[in-house]
Amino acid sequence: MKILTIIGARPQFIKAAALSRVLCAQENTTEIILHTGQHFDANMSKVFFAELEIPEPDYNLEVAGLSHGAMTGRMLEKIEHVLFDEKPDLVLVYGDTNSTLAGALAAVKLHVPVAHIEAGLRSFNRRMPEEINRILTDHASDLLFCPTRTAVDNLRSEGIPEKRIHLVGDVMQDAALFYAQKARKPPLPEYCPLTLESPFILATLHRAENTDDPMRLKEIFNALAEISRLVPILIPAHPRTRKKIAEMGMDISAVSNLFLIDPVGYLEMIYLLRNCTLVMTDSGGLQKEAYFFNKPCITLRDETEWVELVEHGCNLLAGYNRDSILKAFAAMHQRTINFSSNLYGAGKASQTIMKHLLAESAR
Repeated sequence: MKILTIIGARPQFIKAAALSRVLCAQENTTEIILHTGQHFDANMSKVFFAELEIPEPDYNLEVAGLSHGAMTGRMLEKIEHVLFDEKPDLVLVYGDTNSTLAGALAAVKLHVPVAHIEAGLRSFNRRMPEEINRILTDHASDLLFCPTRTAVDNLRSEGIPEKRIHLVGDVMQDAALFYAQKARKPPLPEYCPLTLESPFILATLHRAENTDDPMRLKEIFNALAEISRLVPILIPAHPRTRKKIAEMGMDISAVSNLFLIDPVGYLEMIYLLRNCTLVMTDSGGLQKEAYFFNKPCITLRDETEWVELVEHGCNLLAGYNRDSILKAFAAMHQRTINFSSNLYGAGKASQTIMKHLLAESAR
């Protein structure tokens, strides 16, 4: 069986690392890795291949820095050429990025079966580009590998045939368990006097709905500045976030306990997760990773695709308003959270996916 894996962004590198280990161990299975180039910064891309021990991509399309439409279209065109050359038996796509949608569309138009890892997630906010990518990819895919029962229910409610839907657990938990013992302490710049063994909050901010709206971005940073008076906040800053902060003339350096650093690798992020007291983020993946390492999370969005985290009290939705973020911070400190529930499987999602892929190839 020849599989073409299409990835382009940090969370996809992590998910692919978990499944690639299983694919490599399987006889008569060949994996071809295509990197669209969506995340092109060395700290956002190249470092992940090295530290996660993912084979270097067979293809790098170097498509980045464009609008959503231009990026997706360029990827679609280039992926089609690779499909003609490689003639894979199956295309694997992950998550909800432009790379995901472009890979699925290119494959389905050439009648190549598509398997979607992390299928069925819904925020029910169609203004999010990721939500559109998820929906279209799910309806174009032949195999839908769902991380949760909620995701399964979402697909059923949309009329997707039962035979295409498989509950497998979350490959990100596979990765978190595997790499937890390899975590390493990130070096901090001189201007950041944090001792990572002392209490600190880990925060990330990258979604366009927050970074591209001056009012939202200022509200969030005003809240973070106030919270940092109580607990220092460390922010590995996405390049787009830094750019938007600079464009808006925001002086983060004036806030004494709010520290922006360069993006960190996955093993360094695990170290930060294991040592922080709280996570504040607009990332989908980091919400789950916080749970994997028994950390409470405040989500800087109005909704989340990981509703089970909210239902179990591990995650509070705070939106972007300063007062609502401060209210969520106060409420989280009063909670006693039970992290013992098995929400995402037992770290065996990759093996379960492999069984389904083998069954499909035997048909």
